[in-house]
Amino acid sequence: MMDNQGKTRFKQWKLLFLTLLGLNICVFISLLLLIFFPTSSDEIIPEKEYIEEEPGAEFTVQSSKQNLNELVNGYVDKLLKDDDGNKYSVILDEDVQLIGSIKAFNTDVPISIRLEPIVQDNGDLILKQKEISLGLLQLPNERVLSYLKKSLPTPEWVTINPKEENIYVEVTKMEMKSNFRVRVQQFNLADDKISFRIKVPNKTLGL
Repeated sequence: MMDNQGKTRFKQWKLLFLTLLGLNICVFISLLLLIFFPTSSDEIIPEKEYIEEEPGAEFTVQSSKQNLNELVNGYVDKLLKDDDGNKYSVILDEDVQLIGSIKAFNTDVPISIRLEPIVQDNGDLILKQKEISLGLLQLPNERVLSYLKKSLPTPEWVTINPKEENIYVEVTKMEMKSNFRVRVQQFNLADDKISFRIKVPNKTLGL
């Protein structure tokens, strides 16, 4: 026979077990909603803009993965400084890695996305999805990117395209205080060869 103290402990363990079970069910349901909730169909691929069409002086600037990584993460930290729900970092290695977490019923679920950078003719950059994982799960790429599109704040020159499974980075439309125009010339992460063309429009110099 179980004494009163034993019965009390049994009830406490039972309550703890049911609480943990309930939390796991909530997290599981939230993940199902993430996977199967309809994605948005209002994707717009920006029109390409060529900086060669604007008169000005051009310069070529080279960078390394390390320097560019620090610059990108500094920008990401500034972009998310007032956002307590989203924490992301970018790693430039053999490819582009986006690492962070999403909130699911007060539980941080780690997310990892690997992207292949593809330089466009006009100097923009497409980050083509290679692999996505959410925790220990391998989920449909379109669903995860759709969630990121809804939850992750991005500047106007970054477009997340779930159906295309890529992120379009309009480098040529980045707003710079100096009015300089930038385009990607080379983005070879494997050989650590990264270069940009910077144009100073004549009107900026008063010409």
